[in-house]
Amino acid sequence: MAGKKQFDMDTALDAAMIQFWRAGYADTSVDDLSRATGLNRSSIYSSLGDKDTLFLRCLDRYAARYGDKYDAALSCAASEPLAAVRAFFDVTLERIADPELPDGCLIAQSAMAIPVLSPAVAAHARQALGFQRLRLRAALKAGRMTDQDAETFAVYAAAVNQSLAVMSRAGASPAQLLAIVDVTVDALSQALRA
Repeated sequence: MAGKKQFDMDTALDAAMIQFWRAGYADTSVDDLSRATGLNRSSIYSSLGDKDTLFLRCLDRYAARYGDKYDAALSCAASEPLAAVRAFFDVTLERIADPELPDGCLIAQSAMAIPVLSPAVAAHARQALGFQRLRLRAALKAGRMTDQDAETFAVYAAAVNQSLAVMSRAGASPAQLLAIVDVTVDALSQALRA
């Protein structure tokens, strides 16, 4: 039967997300996206949008996929804040260790590229980064930290989490990354006792 070639939207978005994740926004061309998705340029524009629109969709997809995992990890924060934060970092360490995925983190990469992003894309990258802090803050508040302590530690833990992605991309070993997490969880343990 003759007609339009069909494609799976989820598969195309995942392929685009991996391309942006692997090369970064600035170093990904529409031709790169075409090769990654198997779609020609006109199909990308008509089905997925221009590069900015597609990148925002991929950033949202990434944030939702891992955000759900972070939320599940932090769900026990009210009763076990240390276990929840450890589980939060485990989500990142598992993603980093997955050989099927690029090193690093699409959100961390996007945050580092903010100076070269369009204002709308930069704002979206900042927002995605901020969600991680808000997620941690809410969990730490549920774990009975004061507002100020929860905010301070949430900023710290989110920064550590992003640094894990950067360090992995720079070649840090799993043992080194785990040591960073251990120090962070120990700091939280001391803060909770104080």
